[in-house]
Amino acid sequence: MPVYRLTNKLVFPHPSLSNEDGLLAVGGDLSCERLCLAYENGIFPWYSEKPVLWWSPDPRFVLFPKDLRISKSMRKFLKKEYYKITFDTCFRDVITNCGYTRKDDTWIDNDMIESYCKLHKLGIAHSVETWYGDKLVGGLYGLSMGSCFFGESMFSVMDNASKAAFIKLIEKNDFSLIDCQVYSEHLESLGAVNITRAEFLELLDQGLKAPIRTGSWSYLSES
Repeated sequence: MPVYRLTNKLVFPHPSLSNEDGLLAVGGDLSCERLCLAYENGIFPWYSEKPVLWWSPDPRFVLFPKDLRISKSMRKFLKKEYYKITFDTCFRDVITNCGYTRKDDTWIDNDMIESYCKLHKLGIAHSVETWYGDKLVGGLYGLSMGSCFFGESMFSVMDNASKAAFIKLIEKNDFSLIDCQVYSEHLESLGAVNITRAEFLELLDQGLKAPIRTGSWSYLSES
């Protein structure tokens, strides 16, 4: 399959045209409009240096909230309440830490940070924060559209900090689908599984029919 070069026009080729690695297109920008269009079509940006690369892998790694798996040891850990979990209190800090903790293995450059911070201001991108005392020790960020949450990245500098944020994200919302994009052992332990791209696109289409809930999630921090 050829890799498509994007122009200034806001359009993507169909995800089924991705090559065997999932790479669909190259180029374009990280405008809010293009990013939203990408996620609505099961596509996401992921690159180490410019130009931007756009992906739609097959299989797709997802988690169905009803299948969330929390181990006995993790349940015991959560009951001890070492951490406080908040929502949308410091989005920029979370995405910056996600990039920093990955160091050389990151696609989260300054352009990416600024673009997703704009989506956060629009009430589309959200963060979940894990605190130990007054120190930010973990968290995650992603996009919420319809009944779908598109997880982008997470970080942790203390045991179970990102896992606690992920569990709370699911417990505090009624998502039908969590898009984890590509396989990770960490998320597999929580119940994430691979499904075909075709299955994912069908579920995405259904999920996007639900109302899009824009705005801050900070109220979830107190509930």
